[in-house]
Amino acid sequence: MEEKMENTCPHCSSCNKKVRDEKEYKDMMNRLSRIEGQVRGVKGMVENDAYCVDILTQVSAITSALNSFNKVLLANHIKTCVANDIREGKNEKVDELVVTLQKLMK
Repeated sequence: MEEKMENTCPHCSSCNKKVRDEKEYKDMMNRLSRIEGQVRGVKGMVENDAYCVDILTQVSAITSALNSFNKVLLANHIKTCVANDIREGKNEKVDELVVTLQKLMK
Protein backbone atom coordinates (compact mmCIF):
# COMPACT_ATOMS: atom_id res chain seq x y z
CA MET A 1 0.00 0.00 0.00
CA GLU A 2 1.27 3.45 -0.85
CA GLU A 3 2.23 5.65 2.06
CA LYS A 4 1.11 9.26 2.30
CA MET A 5 3.93 11.78 2.51
CA GLU A 6 3.43 14.45 5.15
CA ASN A 7 4.07 18.06 4.18
CA THR A 8 4.61 20.88 6.61
CA CYS A 9 2.60 23.56 4.84
CA PRO A 10 -1.15 23.65 5.58
CA HIS A 11 -2.20 24.23 1.98
CA CYS A 12 -0.79 24.77 -1.46
CA SER A 13 -0.03 28.52 -1.38
CA SER A 14 3.49 28.38 0.00
CA CYS A 15 5.02 25.42 -1.85
CA ASN A 16 2.32 24.05 -4.18
CA LYS A 17 1.91 20.94 -2.02
CA LYS A 18 -1.23 19.98 -0.18
CA VAL A 19 -1.64 18.19 3.12
CA ARG A 20 -4.78 16.10 2.80
CA ASP A 21 -6.65 14.60 5.68
CA GLU A 22 -6.60 10.82 5.84
CA LYS A 23 -10.19 10.38 4.58
CA GLU A 24 -9.61 12.58 1.53
CA TYR A 25 -6.33 10.81 0.78
CA LYS A 26 -7.86 7.33 1.05
CA ASP A 27 -10.85 8.31 -1.09
CA MET A 28 -8.59 9.69 -3.82
CA MET A 29 -6.33 6.64 -3.78
CA ASN A 30 -9.31 4.25 -3.90
CA ARG A 31 -10.79 6.11 -6.87
CA LEU A 32 -7.45 6.08 -8.69
CA SER A 33 -6.95 2.37 -7.98
CA ARG A 34 -10.37 1.59 -9.47
CA ILE A 35 -9.57 3.69 -12.54
CA GLU A 36 -6.20 1.96 -12.88
CA GLY A 37 -7.98 -1.40 -12.76
CA GLN A 38 -10.42 -0.27 -15.44
CA VAL A 39 -7.53 0.80 -17.70
CA ARG A 40 -5.81 -2.56 -17.19
CA GLY A 41 -9.12 -4.23 -18.07
CA VAL A 42 -9.36 -2.29 -21.34
CA LYS A 43 -5.77 -3.22 -22.16
CA GLY A 44 -6.70 -6.85 -21.64
CA MET A 45 -9.73 -6.43 -23.87
CA VAL A 46 -7.55 -5.04 -26.67
CA GLU A 47 -5.02 -7.84 -26.20
CA ASN A 48 -7.85 -10.37 -26.45
CA ASP A 49 -9.37 -8.75 -29.55
CA ALA A 50 -12.61 -7.78 -27.78
CA TYR A 51 -15.44 -6.25 -29.75
CA CYS A 52 -14.88 -2.53 -30.43
CA VAL A 53 -18.19 -1.41 -28.90
CA ASP A 54 -17.40 -3.27 -25.68
CA ILE A 55 -14.02 -1.53 -25.47
CA LEU A 56 -15.57 1.86 -26.20
CA THR A 57 -18.14 1.29 -23.47
CA GLN A 58 -15.38 0.58 -20.95
CA VAL A 59 -13.36 3.61 -22.09
CA SER A 60 -16.46 5.74 -21.59
CA ALA A 61 -16.74 4.41 -18.02
CA ILE A 62 -13.08 5.34 -17.42
CA THR A 63 -13.68 8.84 -18.76
CA SER A 64 -16.66 9.19 -16.42
CA ALA A 65 -14.61 8.00 -13.46
CA LEU A 66 -11.82 10.47 -14.26
CA ASN A 67 -14.33 13.31 -14.60
CA SER A 68 -15.82 12.39 -11.23
CA PHE A 69 -12.34 12.35 -9.68
CA ASN A 70 -11.66 15.81 -11.14
CA LYS A 71 -14.94 17.20 -9.78
CA VAL A 72 -14.17 16.02 -6.24
CA LEU A 73 -10.58 17.26 -6.38
CA LEU A 74 -11.58 20.62 -7.87
CA ALA A 75 -14.31 21.19 -5.26
CA ASN A 76 -11.88 20.41 -2.47
CA HIS A 77 -9.24 22.70 -4.02
CA ILE A 78 -11.71 25.59 -4.18
CA LYS A 79 -12.96 25.01 -0.61
CA THR A 80 -9.45 24.83 0.86
CA CYS A 81 -6.54 26.20 -1.16
CA VAL A 82 -8.39 28.90 -3.11
CA ALA A 83 -10.59 30.02 -0.21
CA ASN A 84 -7.63 30.16 2.21
CA ASP A 85 -5.52 32.21 -0.18
CA ILE A 86 -8.38 34.64 -0.88
CA ARG A 87 -8.86 35.11 2.88
CA GLU A 88 -5.13 35.87 3.11
CA GLY A 89 -5.40 38.43 0.30
CA LYS A 90 -3.64 36.24 -2.27
CA ASN A 91 -6.08 36.72 -5.14
CA GLU A 92 -3.74 35.23 -7.76
CA LYS A 93 -5.25 31.84 -6.84
CA VAL A 94 -8.41 32.97 -8.64
CA ASP A 95 -6.43 33.52 -11.83
CA GLU A 96 -4.81 30.10 -11.41
CA LEU A 97 -8.27 28.57 -10.92
CA VAL A 98 -9.58 30.22 -14.10
CA VAL A 99 -6.65 28.82 -16.12
CA THR A 100 -7.20 25.38 -14.58
CA LEU A 101 -10.91 25.43 -15.44
CA GLN A 102 -10.09 26.43 -19.01
CA LYS A 103 -7.75 23.43 -19.30
CA LEU A 104 -10.38 21.09 -17.89
CA MET A 105 -13.04 22.33 -20.29
CA LYS A 106 -11.12 21.71 -23.52
